[in-house]
Order: sequence, then structure tokens, then C-alpha cells
Amino acid sequence: METKVERQKLNRIKAVLAETGHTGKWLAEQLGKDPVTVSKWCTNTSQPDLYTLKNISELINTKMSELLIDK
Repeated sequence: METKVERQKLNRIKAVLAETGHTGKWLAEQLGKDPVTVSKWCTNTSQPDLYTLKNISELINTKMSELLIDK
């Protein structure tokens, strides 16, 4: 019997983009990244490095800590 492994949520990028009225496509354009990469960040399939996380926080004018889930 196969069980689903719950994906660990580490970031709030998708939520913060929505709160600030931005889209993943916009973020990808601003960072010069593939929209698929940004989509993976938004679904917590993969994570951006700290340098990119800093750039995201500057682009949407928020603290880096707001982009992370505190456990």
C-alpha cells in the first residue's frame, strides 16, 4: 500500500505574492527565472537559495522572514 508523503511547506512565497498583488509570472520576469522554477517555489516543490530569497523580499518590499514558515 502506497502512502502519500506530505510535502513540507518551507516558504510563503505564493501567499505573499497574492497579498501584494503580484503573480508568479511577474516574479519570474523580475528575477530572470523560468516561470516553472517560480511555480516550484510557490508549491514548495523546491526552494530558492538565500540570495534569491533576499531579491524576492526586496522586489515585493517585505522582510525575508515574511517569506518563510516559522516552525
